[in-house]
Amino acid sequence: MGKIDYTYLAKSFASLSGIPVRVFDGETELCRFFPVNLSKDPMELYRTEIMGISEHVGYFATPLFHCYGVLNTGQTKLVIGPTSQIMADNQKLKELAFRLDIPKEEVPAFTDGMNAIVRMPVETLLEMLCTINHFLNNGETLKISDITIHETELKLLKAGAEQRRTKHVYAEETVERQAHNTLAIENVLMDIVSRGDTAALKSWLSQASAVQSGTIARDQLRQFQNVFIVTATLASRAAIRGGMREDDAFTLSDAYIQHVELMTSHEKILNLQFHMLLEFTEQVEQLHRGKHTTKLSLDVANYVRHHLSEPVSVDAMAEEFFLSRPYLSSKFKQETGQTLTDFILSEKTEEAKRLLRYSDKSASAIASYLGFSSHGHFIKVFKKYAGLTPQEYRDKAQ
Repeated sequence: MGKIDYTYLAKSFASLSGIPVRVFDGETELCRFFPVNLSKDPMELYRTEIMGISEHVGYFATPLFHCYGVLNTGQTKLVIGPTSQIMADNQKLKELAFRLDIPKEEVPAFTDGMNAIVRMPVETLLEMLCTINHFLNNGETLKISDITIHETELKLLKAGAEQRRTKHVYAEETVERQAHNTLAIENVLMDIVSRGDTAALKSWLSQASAVQSGTIARDQLRQFQNVFIVTATLASRAAIRGGMREDDAFTLSDAYIQHVELMTSHEKILNLQFHMLLEFTEQVEQLHRGKHTTKLSLDVANYVRHHLSEPVSVDAMAEEFFLSRPYLSSKFKQETGQTLTDFILSEKTEEAKRLLRYSDKSASAIASYLGFSSHGHFIKVFKKYAGLTPQEYRDKAQ
């Protein structure tokens, strides 16, 4: 085979697929072809992990379920992505822009660009990479099952102890267990999810005996994947009963299902199943936080969740719900005992806590991202609802 023109190959792949492509010689980027307008490359958040992939064909998954395909041949590395069959919602993309330090005025163009990336099932992307790999790496024939998944989800867990609990819960037991004990367990878990009771979920997982499901596949790996899919389906419906918006619940469920289809480790599937249940439960818990739950309060909570990075407008919220502003404000206060302003600011404070714990962004950057008029206003609000200044909270959380 003659000399490969990697620039031509990358440009053609990007044009045909509608997905960003980069070519590296070692650590040096030679060229990039983005079929969409992105002011910053989202790969930069995961550059170390992606550049560390050394297999001929590799796959990297981000916490937003965006994926990057990697192809190595000699010193040359092709990185394709991000893409996903289901892209993140705009609020998540705004957070991605925030983590990339994209100026606020450029965020709408960035989210538009991310939404314009062609959505592709991970399996399709990997099949394409395996085909190209066949020609670039001396006729090597790879299947999707040969590809290692590199992921960051486990690095983002709130506590390592939760992983150990999961392994304990799902570990093989030597004592005889009652067959098909899933119905009672299913009812308990789905009730916990629908109530948004994360404390009960962690307690249950730390004490419960292992689940023994009925046989729904001949192959053991397929059995684990099928059980996961059933659990995801049930969890999404339980979360909807708990107040989560249908499109949010189904999008999250679909993303987890697509991810598990590529996993080849039983332990990783079981750990992912725990994280999925925890995420659904936490999402519902956030909607129920600190108030008596009514349809209106859930509608308001869902609305605020999707507009956390903006100055939340009560007028816009009232228009969304086809209510007058005075009626919305008084009805919410009557049903929850909390003013809309208090609720909005307390939700922004909770989001600020998360960012202070899990990002290295400054308090002023977080204040700007969350739509506060000034850093001073943010500090005042945060101290009112958290009882500490942002810096005091960050120091305590570390």
